Amino acid sequence: MKVVVGSPGTVGGLLLRTGQCLFAASSIAFMVSASGFSSYTAFCSYLVASMGLQTLWSLGLGCLDSYALRMKRNLHNPVLVSLFVVGDWVTATLSLAAACSSAGVTLLFSKDVGFCSLYPLLSCRKYEISIALAFITWLLIAVSSLFMFWLLASV
Repeated sequence: MKVVVGSPGTVGGLLLRTGQCLFAASSIAFMVSASGFSSYTAFCSYLVASMGLQTLWSLGLGCLDSYALRMKRNLHNPVLVSLFVVGDWVTATLSLAAACSSAGVTLLFSKDVGFCSLYPLLSCRKYEISIALAFITWLLIAVSSLFMFWLLASV
């Protein structure tokens, strides 16, 4: 297998996983700190759950990358890379769907219905920041999943 930038067991892969984990955790933190987020399914059940799964997945693979770097192990096993590809594509799809649905609800609140101006207790700015962080998380996982797919195709 070729060594692709961002592949498992490399510094680039560790940096991608660390970024995914940090942005997903930040998205959760902003959403949970906003008042009233638990009243809306797109925020509470979908975005927080999706970013939680993304945090755990990225943290686990980041730990695996750091272990491989420390022990100088090669993680370019076709079966292992296939698992990474499937996991990355699943979490990328969930992250994008959660970010888009939450963005739709926030857009509805701020522009269409005007809830953000009528109800100042709604933390619309925190919702928007959380969703922006979720989109950055998705961008990082999409890059990582493309690198994994490219690595798998080079077998």
